[in-house]
Amino acid sequence: MDWRQYIYSDPKIVLGKPTVKGTRLSVEFLLGFFAAGWIEQQVIDNYPTLSSEALRAVFAFTAE
Repeated sequence: MDWRQYIYSDPKIVLGKPTVKGTRLSVEFLLGFFAAGWIEQQVIDNYPTLSSEALRAVFAFTAE
């Protein structure tokens, strides 16, 4: 997966932390939900602007 389609950094948004495009949700913030035991559907239910592909990009970015 090419995470670059979904993840970017902008110094003016969330202090330049990597975020999901079109949101102010940082990779770090989203990973915190999974660390707390949330499943993909819970994240999407609470943040409907996210897609499954965007969440996979979060993991691909982290793995790289």
